[in-house]
Amino acid sequence: MAPLAAELGSFDPLVQGFLAYLEFERGLSPNTIDAYRGDLGQLGRHLGPGRPAASAGPDELAGFLAGLAAGGAGAATLARKAACLRSFYRHLRRTGIVACDPTAELRGPPKTRHLPRVLTRREVAHLLAGPRGDRPGPLRDRALLELMYACGLRASEAIGLHVVDLDRARHRLRVASPGRERVMPVGGAALAAVASYLEAGRPALVRRAAEPHLFVNLRGAGLTRQGLYKIVQGYAREAGLAGRMSPNTLRHTFATHALAGGGDLRALQELLGHADAATTQVYRQLSAARPVGRARGYRD
Repeated sequence: MAPLAAELGSFDPLVQGFLAYLEFERGLSPNTIDAYRGDLGQLGRHLGPGRPAASAGPDELAGFLAGLAAGGAGAATLARKAACLRSFYRHLRRTGIVACDPTAELRGPPKTRHLPRVLTRREVAHLLAGPRGDRPGPLRDRALLELMYACGLRASEAIGLHVVDLDRARHRLRVASPGRERVMPVGGAALAAVASYLEAGRPALVRRAAEPHLFVNLRGAGLTRQGLYKIVQGYAREAGLAGRMSPNTLRHTFATHALAGGGDLRALQELLGHADAATTQVYRQLSAARPVGRARGYRD
């Protein structure tokens, strides 16, 4: 079998020289060199015909990795490609071919995380059926759970909502998160639950107090994170989901159901308030693994 460095054909001469260095001077295995060859070949296609790799700048290299991430490349794959780029450009810097290393500040992929837990549609139905009756507490709890699922709210966003943030006439909810604000559509089931709470539940809790928060505790003050956690955990136990969910599980479930039902990734990114599309990408993996149907309230 011919040496891998000799099989490169029309590759950029700088890439050929680098792979020959890896093979003959560093003694790397053929499989490792083959992986580097594939990664640098991908970079060459990204740069376009006639563009030598030495001409790439930091933004182009970052864009190359971002494009791979948007296309579904996993964290391990991105980490390997980033390592390949660093090794290649450091070699060019050592040999005087480039004056500056364009990978000096190249950000690698985030650390690998476990995929978040999500509920099936059946499990969501059991959870949302938990608050029963027309007393103020259950009315509040039903509205809270319905709205968190329908809008994919973070726990902090749910407890931070004010009454004026809900536009019942237009079926919209204004959500404030750190550094940005977004407007969410609210589905019929969630809107009905919140309307019942506002009409027959919340007034009995706040009485005549000037409390701006939408969700309040049994003393009429704004609901705390600890209070929200207790509510969610209580109904999770009733639904047989003890130990399997947290308040943010409803957010993950909303996102996964939305994509599984045909939702657009970019639209979902806006709805969730993610600054980086790579953060939203994890839900594509979840929706592919669990074809659970469209999330109620996402587009109804």
